[in-house]
Amino acid sequence: MEDLNAFQRDLLYVNESVGEASGLEIKDVLDSHYDEEIDTSRLYPNLDELVDRGLIDKGSIDGRTNSYTLSEEGHQALAARREWEESLKPTD
Repeated sequence: MEDLNAFQRDLLYVNESVGEASGLEIKDVLDSHYDEEIDTSRLYPNLDELVDRGLIDKGSIDGRTNSYTLSEEGHQALAARREWEESLKPTD
């Protein structure tokens, strides 16, 4: 996870949140978070990179629309990331 960029990490968090989703469904969630609209030329190459790394599974919804689901490795990567973030919080 350390070598992912912030956008790729956001894609993992969104995919975990929405479950199986099309790229456009993921884009809609990101568009509501970011100040600017996410271009599909940015979205799909990053989703493909996460698929290639085994963090997201790519399937098919209707034969022409792809679906994206967080893989078990993706769940583990997010859990490790959250654990690391927690370790950085100051203790009282």
